[in-house]
Amino acid sequence: MAIRRIDSLGYQIGLLGRLYDRRLQDGLKDFGVAPGQFAPLVMLFEQDGLTQAELCRRINVEQPTMANTLQRMERDGLIRRKNDTVDKRRVLVHLTPRAREMQAKVMEQARAVSNQTVKGLSMADQDDMFRLVARMVDNLKNG
Repeated sequence: MAIRRIDSLGYQIGLLGRLYDRRLQDGLKDFGVAPGQFAPLVMLFEQDGLTQAELCRRINVEQPTMANTLQRMERDGLIRRKNDTVDKRRVLVHLTPRAREMQAKVMEQARAVSNQTVKGLSMADQDDMFRLVARMVDNLKNG
């Protein structure tokens, strides 16, 4: 028996993710931020000077994907890479002044998309949603 899309968790989560990403992309294009650049930007807004490997772990993407993303971000003037002064084998990724200047507006746009997404949901519904999604993520991470 075929599963109806409306009853498919994978379909619904995928659709939500695509719609959310598209809305975020629309809001960030004026800043010159591509869709794949948002997550590394947020991680660097939180803690500047991470390594590529640290970004991969935090965002849960593969090294080649992150390498390409960082290359584009460097080309676009959002990051610069510097050798670690303590461990010369490590390369640290730092935000440029341009990226720092747009931080507040980028995060404001992200909050607007998030707020639009949960519009009409009570705080209790939002709390439940985050709790349930966190549990599902944990289920998939751990087995």
